[in-house]
Amino acid sequence: MARGHQKIQSQQKNAKKQAEMKKAKGHDQKTAAKAALVFTCSVCKSQMPDPKTFKQHFESKHPKSPLPPELEGVEA
Repeated sequence: MARGHQKIQSQQKNAKKQAEMKKAKGHDQKTAAKAALVFTCSVCKSQMPDPKTFKQHFESKHPKSPLPPELEGVEA
């Protein structure tokens, strides 16, 4: 009978430990940074976080290519 009680205590302790590990692991900078990269260059497939950076990239790296329509009104 004592082993049953120890088993339950061990399971509860393990569940608490797993929950703490999951909570500590919740804020991952890599996934947050990857989610922030929303603009993708159609020529070289590079990813940029905002349209201003995207336009600067496009003008400097691909000057001969026509500007994509989503960058027409963006100020660089």
